[in-house]
Amino acid sequence: MLALMKRYKPQSQLSIKEFEMPFEADLDPNNRWVILSQVIPWDLFAKEYYKNFKSNRGAPTKDARLVLGVVIIKHYLKLDDEGLIEIIQENPYMQYFLGLTAFTSKPVMDPSLLVYIRKRIDLKVFETLTDELIRQGLKIQDKKSLEPENEEEQDDDDNEQSGNKGKLQLDATVADAEIKYPTDLDMLNGSREKAEDLIDHLCAELKIKKKPRTYRKKARKDYLNVSKKKRKGEKELRKALKLQLQYVRRDIQHINKLLDLNQSQGNKPVFDKHQQKYFFVIQHVLEQQAKMYKDKSNSVEDRIVSIHQPHVRPIVRGKAKSKVEFGAKINISLQEGYTRIDHFDWNAFNEGVDLIMQVERYRELHGDYPETVLVDKIYLNRENRRWLKEKGIRHTGDPLGRKPKVNMPTAYAKRKKRRECAERNQVEGKFGQGKRGYDLNDIRARLSRTSESWIAAIIFVMNLIRHVKGISLSIFDLIYNKVMRMKQIIINQFTVQVLNCA
Repeated sequence: MLALMKRYKPQSQLSIKEFEMPFEADLDPNNRWVILSQVIPWDLFAKEYYKNFKSNRGAPTKDARLVLGVVIIKHYLKLDDEGLIEIIQENPYMQYFLGLTAFTSKPVMDPSLLVYIRKRIDLKVFETLTDELIRQGLKIQDKKSLEPENEEEQDDDDNEQSGNKGKLQLDATVADAEIKYPTDLDMLNGSREKAEDLIDHLCAELKIKKKPRTYRKKARKDYLNVSKKKRKGEKELRKALKLQLQYVRRDIQHINKLLDLNQSQGNKPVFDKHQQKYFFVIQHVLEQQAKMYKDKSNSVEDRIVSIHQPHVRPIVRGKAKSKVEFGAKINISLQEGYTRIDHFDWNAFNEGVDLIMQVERYRELHGDYPETVLVDKIYLNRENRRWLKEKGIRHTGDPLGRKPKVNMPTAYAKRKKRRECAERNQVEGKFGQGKRGYDLNDIRARLSRTSESWIAAIIFVMNLIRHVKGISLSIFDLIYNKVMRMKQIIINQFTVQVLNCA
């Protein structure tokens, strides 16, 4: 039983016909939100969601089904937080989907609560729900329910494996954060403006009438004189950078002096956690920009590209559209249309080192290794090739070394390899679905935790759509098979009658 402060209605909700409306209307039981409500593991989410509440004290929480349902609707329809609450007020099907028992014109929650919801629903929660969807869709039995009682039985089960099954497709992409394209001059100008805001706040708190001289008007003019030009010469740009570096360095010195004055007077800290974070970030930006200016380079370790989102890093991808992307890099695995996030990181990483881990995760879920792994060249280093060979797993890469002059592959082997390489394009299609259909390339969350939840929610919604389509196809297959059986019975009966008449 959940604690009294935790609200949740069990998954066995009332039927759509029992949903109360303020006016006479028949709700369609085949509506997409009604169908979607029947496949989501609500109870499992409630169990995982309430693990984040370590105390039973405080006001009652929002219903767990309401929380997950709001997140799903948001990313399914690509709505902003305020528009999301408004559209739920107008739609009875969405309110039924959220677990309400009757239509209401009142907002289900304040839009600001969605920020705190994203902080509580992390990547692990969505991955747990995704695993349950895969078990339901592919009819996989949970390994925990089939665990042997002792180690001897477990060894016997490992020896009696029927072989590798299925195909696993791997690839990585970047979920772009919504930030302004960063340049060195813009970064320094933004840091200077934020430092000036902090100086104004300190002077107001310390009741200082005469503010320190910051030359903010001159600094703004120097920045605009260069930034407005379409073509900037190298000497002109370096001169502008040097001026902005001096302005930022002077402002930081003023802030430190004002903080020392506040401490000497025995006052309480005047910066809240957000202002303290900004002060730390602009000092780090100054240090990085000064180092790059001195070394005449364009790269530095852990480079900050946004003072508002300092966790975002530049990731070099070498794509035709843009060589550098700014956001979180995710390494995913695709199995029969279902997507799992195996590695999430804000820093660039080599996805090839994750192959063994991704294959082992496949085995943990399915009970067997995949028969084939569809990957590109970056995954097929010597260590991974050796490991795949030991496990009896085929891959789509070319063998190392020169092409042999004898024992050339047959035409059938060539066609099979081309077909498998073409199947790997499904991963690229999944990325396109996420970025074009669900704004995976426009992550508008500001914090690293909320951005992670935002990305995981989009992937989970895509898995839900795949799951519902799979159920629809299964129902169609059942109906088709039933019709064909009836047709065969009629043909057989007609044939018997004809033979009897003859």
